[in-house]
Formats: sequence, C-alpha cells, structure tokens
Amino acid sequence: MFDSLLIDSVLDTNDEGLRQCIYEYPKVFAKFTAEDCAICKLLGPGFAGLPHHEEYQGIRFVRLSSEENPVAKQLMHERAAPFFVSYCQGRLLECDSLETDAAVQAQLDRLRAFVPDNG
Repeated sequence: MFDSLLIDSVLDTNDEGLRQCIYEYPKVFAKFTAEDCAICKLLGPGFAGLPHHEEYQGIRFVRLSSEENPVAKQLMHERAAPFFVSYCQGRLLECDSLETDAAVQAQLDRLRAFVPDNG
C-alpha cells in the first residue's frame, strides 16, 4: 500500500490505518484532533505543511479524529486535543498535548533526530 518514503501530504486515517503506518514506516508523526477544538484548527495549516519540508522526508504524517477512533478517543479522555504522538520503528517515543507550532516542531525535530538502538 505504501511504496515510497517521499511523502508530501498528511494521511487522514483511523486507528487501523495508524497501526499499519507505524509498522510500515520507520518514523510516524500523528496528530489526534477533535472537531470542536480551536487549537486543532489553529495548528492545522502548519501541520499540513510539514510533510513538504525536505528535512522531514521519510516521516509519515497522519491525522486522526479522536471522535471517530476508539483508541484515540480513549487517549483524549486523559489529554486535551490536539494530541501528538511520535513513533519510531513501531514503538511509541513521545506523546503530548501541544498548543503551538513551535512545540509541534520541537517534538517533530526530536523524532527526526532519534536514532534507534538496534543493539
């Protein structure tokens, strides 16, 4: 289904699609959103533009609606939207509620710089 690491858009998906992505791509950056979330809307354009940056090639960007996905909905009971999750080689690295483009970029840069321990 996914043939290239040159990904230039955000994939809107569900829990099953997210699970597939985290095992098919070395690095995945996911945004869990809520329809009634003003911060989600504010951060939307910046997030949508991230896959176009050369330094983030090879990272799969996905967006999930917390209302439509049981796993996301469960996460959102404990956290406020928008909620961002970084995965590397199928493993969750970091998750947090973020409110600024700078905070999103900082988490994404940590994912980009992360080198897994294969030892």
